[in-house]
Amino acid sequence: MGGPSAEREVSLSSGRECAAALREAGYEVAELDAAADLCARLSDLAPDVVFNALHGRWGEDGCVQGMLEWLRIPYTHSGVLASALAMDKARTKSAYRAAGLPVVTSVLAPRDEVRARHVLPPPYVVKPNNEGSSVGVYLVAEAANAPPQLSDEMPETVMVETYAPGRELTTTVMGDRALTVTDILTDGWYDYDAKYKPGGSRHVVPAQVPQEIFDACMDYALRAHEALGCRGLSRTDFRWDAARGRDGLILLETNTQPGMTPTSLSPEQAAAVGVSFPELMRWMVEDASCDR
Repeated sequence: MGGPSAEREVSLSSGRECAAALREAGYEVAELDAAADLCARLSDLAPDVVFNALHGRWGEDGCVQGMLEWLRIPYTHSGVLASALAMDKARTKSAYRAAGLPVVTSVLAPRDEVRARHVLPPPYVVKPNNEGSSVGVYLVAEAANAPPQLSDEMPETVMVETYAPGRELTTTVMGDRALTVTDILTDGWYDYDAKYKPGGSRHVVPAQVPQEIFDACMDYALRAHEALGCRGLSRTDFRWDAARGRDGLILLETNTQPGMTPTSLSPEQAAAVGVSFPELMRWMVEDASCDR
């Protein structure tokens, strides 16, 4: 849990919730805040399983997974390749397209070029290519005259993608099973605060959408999970423009380390289909392995 990424605080919150639920499920749990000495600490501890509650870079992009493979310690969630692939938004979209899954137009562009001119016609979204939790997301409105003034904290290369209007939907996959669909309601952009602050968003689960759209989300999430080679738990996010029907449903990204905080979507979806939080934690621990 924890670690050095931009999502450190979310990871600490996820880790605390997971540790409590794992203890409730009967496991002996040691909480490790990931730092530069993580490999040595894991070697000394020699756990039966690592429950990976890290989010963002290093914990979600294949780095810690590779270390755990080297140490031969079974771990939860996706393996090295799927984690690295899903964390890279451009390569994720390539995998989606190859699997016949719908996405919007996007390009990778230098940060300075995005500051200097519109690299896509507005409206569009600018985001880091390898962060999650809506970290560093800029929405450029259709009427915007000037390009966005990106923070110096943004990476040198960023993703620019056509803005997809409509509702935010999401579906969790647990092993080989899509759980349900959640409709995420906010008063504005579904940003970092909306995701993690109490009251930042409202979740309707199961989503009140046409059955065709509900079924498509379930199908697309499972196909995305398989196309990326995910294991364990994943969650795929969508935008749906109701005015365009089925054609208005597009995939945004797949999260290989879904949040496990009190406001997180995947535990809520599991509960909606009868899987309690401790039961979900137990399933993830028993599913853990190397060579994922």
